[in-house]
Amino acid sequence: MSGKPPFPSSPGLLNAPPSWRCIDFISDLHLHEGLPHTTRALASYLSSTPADAVFMLGDVFEAWVGDDMRNQPYEAACVEFLAKAGAHLHLAIMVGNRDFLLGNDMLAACHAHKLQDPTVLHAFAQSMLLIHGDELCLSDQDYLKFRTQVRNPLWQQGFLAHPLEARLAQARQMREASQMHQHAQTPSNWADVDEAAAAQWMQAAGCTTLIHGHTHHPCDTAFGPAGAMRHVLSDWDLDHAQPRAEVLRLSETGFQRIPLVT
Repeated sequence: MSGKPPFPSSPGLLNAPPSWRCIDFISDLHLHEGLPHTTRALASYLSSTPADAVFMLGDVFEAWVGDDMRNQPYEAACVEFLAKAGAHLHLAIMVGNRDFLLGNDMLAACHAHKLQDPTVLHAFAQSMLLIHGDELCLSDQDYLKFRTQVRNPLWQQGFLAHPLEARLAQARQMREASQMHQHAQTPSNWADVDEAAAAQWMQAAGCTTLIHGHTHHPCDTAFGPAGAMRHVLSDWDLDHAQPRAEVLRLSETGFQRIPLVT
């Protein structure tokens, strides 16, 4: 896993309709029942955004163990407000490292469109490469080995064959292990998207703009090929110290960050 992953031969492609006035990008909500304020903030935002499209670039949920999970009480409430949003705007969902098992049944329940990772988006005379970001964090070798394992269809088939309660219990164990790993780290040594690999992907995609989440370090900075920019999305957490929630909005006038925390 030490080499740069090749750019997929068939990335997602999306041309924004001329009627779209603005597009919102969000990611890393990590929804679970222990985040009631964050959950309500997302529902409120989705019901009031002026955007014609909302692109959710991964980790909408803290854990997703199969689409039968959508019938659990908390997740069913999330489906309700996601479906209301999906009924009146273009709601597109990309899976992340936490919710990679989110599938077609859940997307259909939310009136949402599947967003491939990566996807090339053409909008407002720009070409943008949309990714979650985890696959290009090349310095996190342990995670990349884990990612290879759990993205294997045979592993997923075996995991999904277990009863829901057993899958939920395993997800809780994995979350606790992940939290312990995060607490042992400092922001200075968190993995980031590899710039050389990102440059290779952007050039292959014909894009000069990269938009991703995963790293929880929102920024707008020069990155990759000469003249290129990246926009890193904010994570959301309105239930703990230092609340944060932000939307990246694109219109014909360019990018704008919209803070939802006052």
